[in-house]
Amino acid sequence: MEDMKVSMYQLYKDMLTSYLEDKSEHALYHAQQFSKQMMEQDMSPEETVSLHVSVFEDLSQNMPEEVRDSFDLLLEVMIGYGLAYREHQSLRDRQQELESELNVAAQMQRTLLPDKKIDLEEVDFGVVSVPAGKMSGDYYHYDLDDHGNLAVAVADVIGKGVPAAMSMSMIKYAMDTLTDKQMQPSAVLESLNRVVERNIDEDMFITMMYGVYYPEEHSFSISSAGHEPGFIYNAQEDTFVSLEAKGLVLGVSPKVRYEEKKLPLDPGDLVVFLSDGVTESRIDGEFIERDQIVDMIRERLHLPAQEIVDEVYYQLEKAQEFQLRDDFTLMIVRRKV
Repeated sequence: MEDMKVSMYQLYKDMLTSYLEDKSEHALYHAQQFSKQMMEQDMSPEETVSLHVSVFEDLSQNMPEEVRDSFDLLLEVMIGYGLAYREHQSLRDRQQELESELNVAAQMQRTLLPDKKIDLEEVDFGVVSVPAGKMSGDYYHYDLDDHGNLAVAVADVIGKGVPAAMSMSMIKYAMDTLTDKQMQPSAVLESLNRVVERNIDEDMFITMMYGVYYPEEHSFSISSAGHEPGFIYNAQEDTFVSLEAKGLVLGVSPKVRYEEKKLPLDPGDLVVFLSDGVTESRIDGEFIERDQIVDMIRERLHLPAQEIVDEVYYQLEKAQEFQLRDDFTLMIVRRKV
């Protein structure tokens, strides 16, 4: 180690001597190369200044007192800078580590969402779900039972970041255990409510809209746990009606009953589920009106369900300069003509 210091000292002395003699570009080039060696030796800024002072004192026997004093001040400045710089590097390394961990968590979270195709000839289905950040507080679900009944759901955790994502994963696994009840919307929400109430912090809540399409009856049943109302489109009358049901958000009280509504679903009719990230989108700085969402869907009724949700998302994302303020989930279930 001592030999290394002597070597660095001599290199710097030769380099400084050369520069003071002719002030050449070649000497400046050597200075840049020397800086790489400093980094390899993990030299701090104050050590570099101290090296310069030592070499300069050796070269200049009659150094003015003011210059010597100025180096003392510079050395103190660089000591402070070095401490701050090392702290900054430590924080940056930690931030990169957290960023990497979040990327892994976000990837794992995406695996919780269903991606299989719905094998139901008379149903046209589409969903788009995009997080505002790396982690999402939105969750969507769809599944077929052995009788061909289609269950769908959209949930929104009232919270952000990792805690919201963890709550989302809890909802997913809780729903996987409710296969015997999943075709009864009110029963599903009541069971989920008990799970949520026992397992998440009291300052966190989850909203959800759960629905089931019964192809044999051509009907659609829904229950809501304080979730953003969706829409149902009546093709015969060419009208959109708000789709809502009474029910408290999940996690407030263990003993809650949820209203269940059953509606006919005729050929061409469609059901829209969404999260509040859709209704809280902004156009020209103003929150979007629900009627505007209806108009966007109506303009695209000639398209397949997946293209409808994709185009509505793109239009709203573009209106917000591609900066989502909240997690965005939009789902459509349509009975084919």
